[in-house]
Amino acid sequence: MFIIVAGANLIGKEITKMLVKSSHDIVVIDKNREMCEALYAETGAVTVNGSATDIHTLQEAGAARAEVILCLMQDSDNLACAILSKSLGIPRIIARLRDPHYEQAYKGAGVTTIVNVAGLLINQVMTEIEQPEVKRIMTLGGEKAEVYMVKIPKKAKSAGKKIMEIVNQAIFPKECVFMGIYHEEDGNFLIPRGDYTIREEDTVFLVSKPEYIKQATDVLTTVKSIGYQK
Repeated sequence: MFIIVAGANLIGKEITKMLVKSSHDIVVIDKNREMCEALYAETGAVTVNGSATDIHTLQEAGAARAEVILCLMQDSDNLACAILSKSLGIPRIIARLRDPHYEQAYKGAGVTTIVNVAGLLINQVMTEIEQPEVKRIMTLGGEKAEVYMVKIPKKAKSAGKKIMEIVNQAIFPKECVFMGIYHEEDGNFLIPRGDYTIREEDTVFLVSKPEYIKQATDVLTTVKSIGYQK
């Protein structure tokens, strides 16, 4: 995935490290040349020394092919960056909100995901980037675990399998537990047992440590390829 990170501050630096480690193509924009050079030396990520509130800088960073931009600056700069990013056709704009008074302005500017700085977790941002179909519901145990909501897509490989079959796979993390399943068609919420069979378009609720949710969701949401046989 091609991602632009606007702001090489502490949060931007840590997210860039994680994105590079996950093999995404990253371009970081920052006005501080020394920070750009240090980040490139540490992570290998491409950096652009300039302002993410300047349309020419965004174009130089590759906005035309960017799938996601992260706005991690001050609110006023984030707002300007979001407006320009939308005009350049970047489909997903994620912004870090500092002042709640900017929330409606962010929505009007085309920001697709607003992350409140008071509850900002790097893993939350990573989830929004890599798995937008996953929604974090609440935090447990002093942010050591989270409750997530995952929609099972049509033709998912997990559909038709019992929960016990899924959790017994070596690739499914032991630190992730099924807590509930919601059937939208009939409005029923179930507390699942191991013999429950997952169905297409089930909404599954999981309890997991943040670092394991991507692995668990990959197992649940991967769809069958053409010609796939059970």
